[in-house]
Amino acid sequence: MTFPPFMKTPTAVHPSPYLLLVLTTLFWSGNFVLGRAVHTVFTPFTLSFWRWAVALAILLPFVWASRREQGPLIRRHGPILLLLSILGVVNFNTFVYIGLQSTTATNALIMLSVTPVLIVALSFLLLRQTVTGWQALGILISLAGVLVIVGRGEVRALLARQFNPGDLWILAAVLSWALYSVCLRWRPAELEPLNFQAVTMILGVIILAPLYGWDLAQGRTVAVNTATVGSILYLALFPSILAYIFWNRAVAELGANRTGQFLHLMPAFGAVLSMVFLGERLYGFHAAGIALIALGIWLATVHGRKPA
Repeated sequence: MTFPPFMKTPTAVHPSPYLLLVLTTLFWSGNFVLGRAVHTVFTPFTLSFWRWAVALAILLPFVWASRREQGPLIRRHGPILLLLSILGVVNFNTFVYIGLQSTTATNALIMLSVTPVLIVALSFLLLRQTVTGWQALGILISLAGVLVIVGRGEVRALLARQFNPGDLWILAAVLSWALYSVCLRWRPAELEPLNFQAVTMILGVIILAPLYGWDLAQGRTVAVNTATVGSILYLALFPSILAYIFWNRAVAELGANRTGQFLHLMPAFGAVLSMVFLGERLYGFHAAGIALIALGIWLATVHGRKPA
């Protein structure tokens, strides 16, 4: 099986990791918006299970031929692959969907803005990696941009924002994702990106299957129609397969600290998606917040070129 160049090795010709990160955050922003939109249709376990089961079905034909060649490597690194599957496939998405049952997509995207700070902290604690002055400044400026969007340009609105238990689930998802990003350092380098993705999906589906079965036993079924099938197909292809491959590629090239800064784009993308799909207006504070986020990312990535 011939893979696209950017799915092979870090030395191959491939799109810029920065472009891949922009696409990743766009796809994931859509995941949050869609996850909230269908929260009364799918239970969190059902949505997580079918998202990854369909993604796995799409991916398997591309990795089936190499299963024997890569099998010994997969078995040798089983524990770290299981950990990465739990953190990045099972926990993160299931916790997000549980949180979206009782909180808004906006609040969830806001909570996600904590991720870059957690990645930096965990990188220091687990890997003893330091952050440059420019990276620290970039984090603060991009976080300020997020707060501008959150507070709609007013400090009073920011202080008055209410959070609920669903936000705690989102924070748990954020912590899981930060750990996943840092632990990617121990991902077996010899394992092809698509094989790595397929293995973590297989393990994730196995773990999620009993939880989905519990939903079925409770009579929690989902009608099969254009809307539900379309939702699963989007979640399987864009936020699951493409976004994870793009993210893992970027972490391998840029390090977890610099890659994490791009998660600050998600509240900005959320505002734009709301304008396009929900008919909401784009105000001046959105533009100001997006500009600060872009400046922070530029400072952290261009000036902070010391490997994270």
